[in-house]
Amino acid sequence: MKEKLHHLAQEIEGQLYDDKLWRSIYATDASVYRELPLAVCYPKSENDLKKLIKFAKAQKTSLIPRTAGTSLAGQCVGDGIVVDVSKHFTKILNIDQEAKTVSLQPGVIRDDLNRVLKEYGLFFGPNTSTSNRCMIGGMVGNNSSGTTSIKYGTTREKLVSLKTILSDGSEAEFKDISAEEFQEKLKLESLEGEIYRKINEQLSSEENKKELIEKFPPKSLHRRNTGYSIDELLYAEVFSKDSTESLNLCKLLCGSEGTLAFTTEITLKLDDLQPPEAAMIAAHFDSIESCMQAVVPVMQHSLYTCEMMDKTILDCTKQNLKYKENRFFIEGDPKAILMLEIRANTAQEVQEQSQKVLDTLKDSNLSYAYPVLMGDQIELAMELRKAGLGLLGNIVGDKKAVACIEDTAVAIPFLADYISEFAEIMRNYGQDAVYYAHAGAGEIHLRPILNLKKSEDVKLFRSITTDVAKLVKKYNGSLSGEHGDGRVRAEFIEMMIGPKNYQLLREIKFTFDPDNIFNPGKITDTAPMDTSLRYEVDRKEPEISTLMDFSESEGILKLSEKCNGSGDCRKSAEAGGTMCPSYRATKDEKDTTRARANTLREFLTNSDKSNRFNHEEIKEAFDLCISCKGCKSECPSSVDVAALKAEFQYQYQKENGKSLRSKIFANNGKMNGLASKTPGIANFFFKNSVASGIAKKIMGVAPERTLPILAKQTLANYYQKNKSRFQIENSIKTVYFFNDEFTNFLDSEIGIDALELLYKLNYRVEFVKHEESGRSHISKGFLEEAKVFVDKNVSLFKDIISEETPLIGLEPSAILSFRDEYLRLADDKPEAEKLAKNSFIIEEFLKKEIALGNINPEQFTSEEKNIKIHGHCHQKALSNTAVTFDVLNLPKNFKVSIIPSGCCGMAGSFGYEREHYEVSMNIGEQTLFPAVRKAPEETVISANGTSCRHQIFDGTQRQAKHPVSILREALL
Repeated sequence: MKEKLHHLAQEIEGQLYDDKLWRSIYATDASVYRELPLAVCYPKSENDLKKLIKFAKAQKTSLIPRTAGTSLAGQCVGDGIVVDVSKHFTKILNIDQEAKTVSLQPGVIRDDLNRVLKEYGLFFGPNTSTSNRCMIGGMVGNNSSGTTSIKYGTTREKLVSLKTILSDGSEAEFKDISAEEFQEKLKLESLEGEIYRKINEQLSSEENKKELIEKFPPKSLHRRNTGYSIDELLYAEVFSKDSTESLNLCKLLCGSEGTLAFTTEITLKLDDLQPPEAAMIAAHFDSIESCMQAVVPVMQHSLYTCEMMDKTILDCTKQNLKYKENRFFIEGDPKAILMLEIRANTAQEVQEQSQKVLDTLKDSNLSYAYPVLMGDQIELAMELRKAGLGLLGNIVGDKKAVACIEDTAVAIPFLADYISEFAEIMRNYGQDAVYYAHAGAGEIHLRPILNLKKSEDVKLFRSITTDVAKLVKKYNGSLSGEHGDGRVRAEFIEMMIGPKNYQLLREIKFTFDPDNIFNPGKITDTAPMDTSLRYEVDRKEPEISTLMDFSESEGILKLSEKCNGSGDCRKSAEAGGTMCPSYRATKDEKDTTRARANTLREFLTNSDKSNRFNHEEIKEAFDLCISCKGCKSECPSSVDVAALKAEFQYQYQKENGKSLRSKIFANNGKMNGLASKTPGIANFFFKNSVASGIAKKIMGVAPERTLPILAKQTLANYYQKNKSRFQIENSIKTVYFFNDEFTNFLDSEIGIDALELLYKLNYRVEFVKHEESGRSHISKGFLEEAKVFVDKNVSLFKDIISEETPLIGLEPSAILSFRDEYLRLADDKPEAEKLAKNSFIIEEFLKKEIALGNINPEQFTSEEKNIKIHGHCHQKALSNTAVTFDVLNLPKNFKVSIIPSGCCGMAGSFGYEREHYEVSMNIGEQTLFPAVRKAPEETVISANGTSCRHQIFDGTQRQAKHPVSILREALL
């Protein structure tokens, strides 16, 4: 088969991979399942898809369509060829503003689409929690709906047409057809004709019609995704005498999970933009029951959103670096919160409607608090709700919130009773389930907490799902509301709709796909729900020793297992944030945070080597990780891939040695220290094209790069010469300055600016002789060497650094190491934690002093200046860019804005390395470089990271300034 796959790879325009790494990465999605595929393909054209179909038929294998891979029911898992259209099928083909439609390829991201549509005054309504990375093809495959469906409906309701390739390689477009056109379709001597004839045969039968109406979830149910939606076709004029509705098989294909045809083009119906004014009431409840009882009365109002979060999810946000800031509206310790959004064209209308909802809540006497959120507060609160799936990955240990019954939907009048009976089932199983999501649509995402590594919990997995399926049937609901059947719920379809209807589904599948090549084993003829699970049941857990401390996650393996596949790392640059820069550059799943965590999990779990890290596949997966730490804060499951990479490099190098280049970059502080004794000679060497060219070649540095130039004098020398001046007697406060290895040897002029700024603001500055930060060593996996620096620095500073005498630094990647890697490396953890709390980038310190009234605008110029800030990645992850924004806004007439950039792309040594140069510059071109080039020459570009400033210069030829340099210049 390998030879045949390699021949196929040569025939197609796209890429095809069949090695162990790629197969491992695509063995999972966001579900509990794992199955190694035969291969992975990124097709480039419809012709590629036809060749794949031909190959699958000839070789008796299958094709598994995939976009973002965030399916919760195992739709994207299988043993065939995974066909990922997310890389190349990403074009918006046509926007018809008058008709309010858009035609596009299946790999277009939902939020990216709406950013384009906004200028036309239109948007695509269905809004999933994964909207910043989910793709329209996946939304069609699952009939997604999301938070806004109570107002804008589901994806099925928005479909105009689908262009597809059928299982015989022929093309077919499905759209509205009249009764006359239907008759013509029945005459076609093709697979398309066979499909229409089969539908006609099934739905012309009165017995079948009766069975479908009686056994399928009622049409009035808002969320209904059980099996193929053949019942939706009953209401077309060709099958109903009382109807004038056209027949459109898109209704059948929507929600079919890629099992019937391969979609290549989608046309959607759009809505006018939402009313501009909004408010959100966050009603707090002491119990789940009270929350459910409140849904019926509040849904009497015209709400745009009615979403729920429970205490389990809220508690998961407390330790997440990003989402804990979004808890600002939470009062007390609620068991549940209902998020009720009101929209209107004027603020007055919003206020009036909000008051009516508040009156209803107060009259019900069910909630104890109802703060009203406005403006940006609404988006922050919704980010908290949308992060629900990923946040559940923060549960430490092997017990996880498992997706199996999370998609049930019932009619709203039955919701409270249904949840009450569901809670009783959970109590009988000793379960404290998770409750969240679409209360206003009658769909609560319910999850039991199970350890699927243990056989007893795997039995519960089945038992709970079976009992809940029966309960849903009792309430005439749908076991699958919007997440699809996949393989987790498909075996219950027959129970839900009856054997006769189930046989109709099987006939539909066979007619569309007689050779079973399209995503087999989903919806019909599925394997048991408790097979092919992600973890081997009752396995012996691997014992993995690490140098870094991963005890907060119960070890490095469990940290990697926290990734539940939610795919937040796949959001586009336009969506904002930092994670994940290399994926944004390559659009390869291999370069996502998710893939790196999954790769490490796969090999640490299944390796037969004495050193489980010693695998080239892990090295390849981590190769483009630039350790930006975006995942540390932006991944809702808090999968810290920068830490995983550092430990991997250390362990891998124990077996394979350290390269010359790694040694040079890791020890650059020491080397710069030696060179700084004769900076003129060193700089001549660095600037000379011949000499520097030789050096670059030896070190594997990209020839396009400029090399850093040593300062004429070190900052340590400058301080010693001026020590008495900086040791002010009657100062406001004493601060200790962390003279990091980058500032001391390369950027001493910026260090001088900082010292002079602090001096003139009346702060006493103390230097103590300390070790390097260890940043360069950590980035190259030289952890033993870094640990020496860490322990010495902790020992040195522990008795002098406090809240009254903080440690401040200029280079974010160095000073913020005290908050991050030092806690994983230090022997004296309590002292390291105390030091972390009192170590600050200089902007953080200045902002605190401004708040205390110790620094004021009158000390600075009134001159007008425009400033654009690029924030350092580590600052974004471990602090925030707002502190830089705030301190630069101190001078009265400074107009400051933050460039919405992610990583600059340099990332320490990464951007210098020859093989990484192209990716590095691609990352810079995503947002940062265009914003800098667009800025007028008189606009000051500010960047507090030494790598960032270097990257900005190499990419735009603009000199960026550190914020302290700008402030020193602004002093009166």
